[in-house]
Parts: sequence; structure tokens; C-alpha cells
Amino acid sequence: MTEHDTISTTGLSPVLERLERLLERVESLLPARASEPDGTALAYRWDPQRGLVAVHHPHRVEASDLLHLERQQRALERNTARFVAGRPCNNALLWGARGTGKSSLVKAMLGPFAEQGLRLIEVDRHELTRLPEIVEPLHGRTERFILFADDLSFEADDPAFRALKAVLDGSIAAPPDNVVVYATSNRRHLMPEFLGENLDTQTRDGEIHPGEAIEEKISLSDRFGLWLSFPPFTQEQYLAVVAHWLERLGAGPLDEALRREALQWALARGTRSGRTARQFVLAHLAGP
Repeated sequence: MTEHDTISTTGLSPVLERLERLLERVESLLPARASEPDGTALAYRWDPQRGLVAVHHPHRVEASDLLHLERQQRALERNTARFVAGRPCNNALLWGARGTGKSSLVKAMLGPFAEQGLRLIEVDRHELTRLPEIVEPLHGRTERFILFADDLSFEADDPAFRALKAVLDGSIAAPPDNVVVYATSNRRHLMPEFLGENLDTQTRDGEIHPGEAIEEKISLSDRFGLWLSFPPFTQEQYLAVVAHWLERLGAGPLDEALRREALQWALARGTRSGRTARQFVLAHLAGP
């Protein structure tokens, strides 16, 4: 090797190192390829860089802690039981006031059905465009997967809106029969509704026909066969949940002084809900 060759090779090394670092950075920015669950966990979340990531310590919710949700709990458990048994079931939309237990109820399904093969996959709203890719590796697996889309809300022309529609009922590719979608939202139709849109409503032969804008918004929520509404708690329901958590956490009974404090706490936050009740009890236990 000549002296010139040695110098050329030496000078090339830093360039190769920089190219390698550049390729690593580019690779880290590329979306993850769809991956199969590794079978080691009850729950998974979709990561845009790593694919399906096992959640070995999922948030376990006891159904006994979900007060005043008996109707919703019975309906979702019945639907989930049919799903894990391989029988016909519905995708479910849980909608209503914030903090009333929508997400907790979905998570609570792992309790009675995990031993029957139920698994939970959480998908962020911004990753819903990857849904066809996410579900593809789930075909033929023995587990039964709930795709959990929490706190959904879409704007007009949101690509995730159309991606979810396709997975639910509108694609030429059939979704796996071991996958069901459970979504939560504060909005019944998952999109903002404006008063002006009602001006497009028409009446034909005595029947009311919504305008195109309303039809488009209904088209997604209509693909959920099971709708479960979660209204705000009444004052007495809220106080009952406060009393439950006081007892559950060993903080004593709900006396008159705590009752007044709990109501003031809810008033300051503008809502009466199970979440607000538990937060009040935790704050009470923490002290001043």
C-alpha cells in the first residue's frame, strides 16, 4: 500500500463514522414496523419507534371501586364475555362527562377476563393512522385483543378519523376476529358539533334528514355497535364515592365537616366525578 493509499483510507474513516451516525439518526425517526405481542404481558402500548411494547405492570382497576356504573359495567362485561368466547360482539364507545370512570371501566375488563386470553393494546390518537398495520400481525393469534383508544377527539379532515372508520367497518380488508375496539371520549360523536350545522337539516316527506356535516360526524360513532353514556354524578353519588374511598383508604367515616370540604373541593374544580372524589380523599390524607 502506498503512502497516498494510507492517507486516503485514514481520511475516509471519519466520513464513514459520520455516515453511520447519520443513518442511525434517520433510522430512529422512521416509523416502527408492526410487531407481534411477545406474549409476556397482559397489556401493550403502541410506540411509534418500537412497535408493540409490553406493559408488565398495567393499571389494574377493581370493579368494586367503580360506583354508580352498574348499568355500564354489566353491558361492557357482557360484550367482553362474548368477545373472549369468540361469539359476535360490538366495538364499544364510552362517552360522557370527564372523570366518570370511562377509561377505568375498560381497564377493569382485564380482571375477570385475563385468564381467558384477554389482552389490552393502548393506541394513542395520533397513531390511529397506523391501525391497519398494527392489527395485521394479530391475525390467527389465540389471545383476544382490545384496541383501547382513550380520550378520542377529532377535528375536521383528521386522517386518524378516517383510519379508525376503516378499521371499524369501512375497509376492503377484514379486521381480525380476535380484535375489538373500545374507545372513550367526552364527545358523543367524537368531533366538535356546531349550531350552524343544524341549518343544513332538511325535511322530506315529514322525515328529518341531517346535513352532510352532521352525517360525516355521525358516520364514525355509528360504527360502534355499543354506546355507553356516562352522565355527571349527582351530589349524593359524588359524596357516596368520597365515603367509599375514605373507607377504602382507612381515613375514617364521612362526617359533616368532611362533607362540606368535599363539596367545596368539587365546586372549585367545576365537576362532581369519581376522579374528583378520589383526589379529594388523597388530598385529605396528605394533610395541609
